[in-house]
Formats: sequence, structure tokens, C-alpha cells
Amino acid sequence: MGKISTKTELELIKECKKGIRKSQKEFYDLYSPKLFLLCLRYSNDRTLAEDILQDAFIKIFINLHKYRGDGSFEGWMRRITVNAAIECLRRNKRAAYIPFDEEPILVCDQPSALENLFEKDLINKTCKLSAGYKEVFDLYAIEGYSHKEISIKLKITESTSKSQYSRAKSALRDMVV
Repeated sequence: MGKISTKTELELIKECKKGIRKSQKEFYDLYSPKLFLLCLRYSNDRTLAEDILQDAFIKIFINLHKYRGDGSFEGWMRRITVNAAIECLRRNKRAAYIPFDEEPILVCDQPSALENLFEKDLINKTCKLSAGYKEVFDLYAIEGYSHKEISIKLKITESTSKSQYSRAKSALRDMVV
């Protein structure tokens, strides 16, 4: 992720749990670059992304004792970071959702232009989406949440999540073509 550490991930986690400041700094330096990009993807604003990252790391350090080694540690941290981003956006009321009762049907016989984008290009394109479209797109397409999970997290209906995702894909196609 970030700088190369001489310690294993588990050693670093153990030392952080013990409150060793040097290890906590090393931990932060190691993981913050990638998590910052995740925060930036949700906020579209560098200052807000830094705030989200700070909140996420506070939660990571507070809850580090809860990580038991089941599954990916990076995945565990990403979930905390995504939740911190959603909370922050909700507090700042940046996500404006357009309610839609039915999922629009998109008919497209051509291969998706989205398939040809590199990750960096995709992130740059998603930054141009409206806040509601972007948030649902990121949670579904990039983070792998289901529409049901998104509806619970964002306090919207499942059909709104589906329509926001569909509209985001359509907007991205228009940007690419």
C-alpha cells in the first residue's frame, strides 16, 4: 500500500493495539495513501477527504482490537473508511438523491465503453457524477455492496439505489462515448 515496513502486518497490528506510537505512525504511513484515495473518491474534495481519512483512522485504531484476522485486513479497513465517508457525507448533506420508483431499462447492443476505462480514468469520470449517483456507483461497482446493503447504509429504497446506479452508468457512458 504505502511505504515498505520491516514488520509483518500482524506484528504492526499487535504493536498498535499496545499503543506504541512509533508503530501507529508506521501503520498510518503504510496504509494512509490508499485509504486517502478511497476517501477522495467519495468526497471529490481534498480537504473533506483528509477529514474523512482522519475519522476513519480514529475508528480503525479504536476498533483494532476487534479485528481477529478473519478475512482481509485491508478489506476490514476499507469498510470502516467507506462507512466514515458515508457518515461524513450525510453530516454535510452533500448527497442529493433523485427518488425514482422503477429501475429504468437501458437497451444497449454495443459493448460497454466502461469496460475500456482504466481505474484512474474511471475515478476521474466518476468525480463528475452528481453526489447521489457517485456514491451509489462507488458502493455498488467498486466496493461490491448489494443494492439492499446500499439502501440500508444510505437510508434510501432499494429501487432508488438501482436507479441511481443505472443513471450513473448511463452518465458515464455519455462521458466516454
